[in-house]
Amino acid sequence: MVSIHNDKKTVKGSLLSIGDIAKRTGTNVSTIRFYADQALIPVARSNSGHRVFARAVIRRVSFILIAQNLGYSLKQVRQVLDSLPDKRTPTKSDWTRLSNKFSKEIEQRIESLRTLQSKLDGCIGCGCLSLKSCRLYNPNDSAAEFGAGPRYLLGDRYSPDK
Repeated sequence: MVSIHNDKKTVKGSLLSIGDIAKRTGTNVSTIRFYADQALIPVARSNSGHRVFARAVIRRVSFILIAQNLGYSLKQVRQVLDSLPDKRTPTKSDWTRLSNKFSKEIEQRIESLRTLQSKLDGCIGCGCLSLKSCRLYNPNDSAAEFGAGPRYLLGDRYSPDK
């Protein structure tokens, strides 16, 4: 049994070392240290000053790694984790809700990539008018009404009646 002090709370129980968390999550100690320093995972200090973690941190780190593999930034991951009550580790129902959200966002990304792929050899609606074909795909720079940048690749649709 280890007694630790963290934010004026005393936690008693079986705690894991930073090395144990790294080994169980398949990552390295520096990553765990970084997550702790960024307040993505709760950390406490033993009486001797070593970082120690509750077993639930394994699930929390695994969630962070999965979200990053799905393309989410640490800022986005933090927002999701901070939305959980008492900054707890995601439960099964949390994961179901979050995975549905992730799934919808991934589908949107896939659709955007398909659109990009289908338009790679055509006009991107950037308004450059430097290619002869731009006069066909983007006459009079009509894509400019949608805003700056590659409008057709960003999902705006060409309308020939304009």
